[in-house]
Amino acid sequence: MSEEVRLVAWVRGRVQGVGFRWFTRARALEIGGLSGFALNLDDGRVQVVAEGSRERCEGLLDWLQAGDTPGYVDGVTEIWDTPRGGYDGFAIR
Repeated sequence: MSEEVRLVAWVRGRVQGVGFRWFTRARALEIGGLSGFALNLDDGRVQVVAEGSRERCEGLLDWLQAGDTPGYVDGVTEIWDTPRGGYDGFAIR
């Protein structure tokens, strides 16, 4: 059985105004089994919170870091935690 985790990632670069949150949600839904959200921050970053199996969260993180995203990702900072729950699917905020 896979460990359930919470991934919080802050994505830097040109990631606002380019459909980044929409594509992040689409990728999370494609991976499946993830809940959480993608949110534009006032400082130009996008915060991504995903809960699910470690393998699936790592898949989303790999995609965020791979450069196959809209816009341009300059870097990703992430932390891992225990899931908190309370999300209904994967949302754009």
